[in-house]
Amino acid sequence: GGFTCLSLLQEEPNLGDLIEIFRIGYQHWALYVGNGYVIHLAPPRAGSSSIMSVLTDRAVVKKDRLWDVAGGDRYRVNNKYDWRCSPLPVSKILMEAESLVGQKMMYSVTSENCEHFVTKLRYGHPIARPNRALISVYSCCCNPYNGDVLLVLCSNF
Repeated sequence: GGFTCLSLLQEEPNLGDLIEIFRIGYQHWALYVGNGYVIHLAPPRAGSSSIMSVLTDRAVVKKDRLWDVAGGDRYRVNNKYDWRCSPLPVSKILMEAESLVGQKMMYSVTSENCEHFVTKLRYGHPIARPNRALISVYSCCCNPYNGDVLLVLCSNF
């Protein structure tokens, strides 16, 4: 059936779940929208599993099959901020996510990345823990949605 590609997950995702995809050297994030599909930020030209996804300054919101986005990489459901932020209603998450498909957006590995994108959809504001290699360089990142500064919490999530 349509969920055979999800058999690698320890649990079947629910609508609105955050999906963490383990790339070499970084994680890619997507939002599960049902029937094996996710919505995510991806580089406009390169494949979504390409290293270009962390080097570009532009991205496009795409709706793709989770299996295609993962590209053979390991992935899991990881709603890691649910303990501190209440998720928005699923209907609101899905409506907002679907409305953004096809839009081009600015991309920054530190302040406007794929994790910021999906956490804004799930919680109403962007949250992201920086790449461990960048923690010593960046102690905060600019919130791309309203210009406020989002302090990065460096405790273990």
